[in-house]
Amino acid sequence: MSSDPAPRVRDAMIADPRSLPATASAREAGEVLTPAEVRAVYVVGPAGELVGVVTRKTLVARVVAEGRDPSATRVGELAEAPYYTIDADTPLDDAFRFIEEQDAERVPVVDDGRLVGVISRAVLQRRLAEDEEPADADADAGAGAEDP
Repeated sequence: MSSDPAPRVRDAMIADPRSLPATASAREAGEVLTPAEVRAVYVVGPAGELVGVVTRKTLVARVVAEGRDPSATRVGELAEAPYYTIDADTPLDDAFRFIEEQDAERVPVVDDGRLVGVISRAVLQRRLAEDEEPADADADAGAGAEDP
């Protein structure tokens, strides 16, 4: 058995996810959200604290549909508080259980309230599979063999 501490979320997260300061404009958020693979942008306060999340849907509903000026509207006014966050020091097993229970695909990772990363279900699944210890060789030696 290994003496290494259990892997933590900080060991598997995508560090420094794309974020905008709360003072950025909705237009800037629109630019960040233009590529199809970008689903959301995190909004942070002056000390890097997570304020919330802005999505394309947010921009359409709260800026376009309301006739607001995208250059004058600040993302801090639009950001929706995240449903949940996870601490960077959470063990990976616990993080995976949490994400499964919440049926989430991605969760922002915080350290003392500051946004430090994002963890996804897919990354957790891969990382946990990599970290599994091999099965006992003696037990596997006879597996699948037919009786004489």
